[in-house]
Amino acid sequence: MRFGKVTTVVSLVIPCLNEEAAIGSIVTDCLARGVDEVIVVDGGSTDATATKAAAAGARVVLETRRGYGRACAAGVSAVALETEIIAFMDGDGSDPPQFLPEIIEPIATGRADFVMGSRVRGRRAEGALTRQQIAAGRMAGFMMRALHGVSFTDMSPYRAVARKDLARLGMRETTYGWNLEMQMRAVAAKLRTLEIPVDCRCRRGGVSKVSGNLVAGIAAAWIIAQTFLRLELQLRRKARSSP
Repeated sequence: MRFGKVTTVVSLVIPCLNEEAAIGSIVTDCLARGVDEVIVVDGGSTDATATKAAAAGARVVLETRRGYGRACAAGVSAVALETEIIAFMDGDGSDPPQFLPEIIEPIATGRADFVMGSRVRGRRAEGALTRQQIAAGRMAGFMMRALHGVSFTDMSPYRAVARKDLARLGMRETTYGWNLEMQMRAVAAKLRTLEIPVDCRCRRGGVSKVSGNLVAGIAAAWIIAQTFLRLELQLRRKARSSP
């Protein structure tokens, strides 16, 4: 991608599970906006997600083990050798591709190391985010602000990070705690973080694995809470043991 006189190689990772209704147009739109490659990680879809993604120009990676974090990690492992920035978005159509340049530009021009799009600060279509999602993002942000002095308002999947910095974060979470883990580790590593407003649309197909299901939503909230507490303890121990 090019930003003025700056050119950088960007790979976009999209974890998917049964997103055939949206994925083709998402891939086409993202490539049209200058992303160098789109990697769609299919986590065991039973529909035509993989076929439509490949037809639109994505490189499809199959991840047989379930788990959002596993899918993201598989995509990161598959990016091109020359990739300098890795971006992430969901494959259900809720993340508008037109915000990609805004998320990537601060890293490309050296103003930030980690950029996240906040759906809470942007314009949201009615019903695009549940109250539970909004509350969870704000609560996590409040705890990080109280403990580390860094503010986030969301745990949006729409984000980008310099590849070299992501490699040293030591990501381990295999489920929906992946996004929160990245934010916490980025703060602990003293990366320059930036949050920008992004719009949020209603999903264009498929069924939400979390927000549209009360039981799954509660399970995801529990995973996120556990992740925060576990990581906070780990990061504190690591800080104490560091010279």
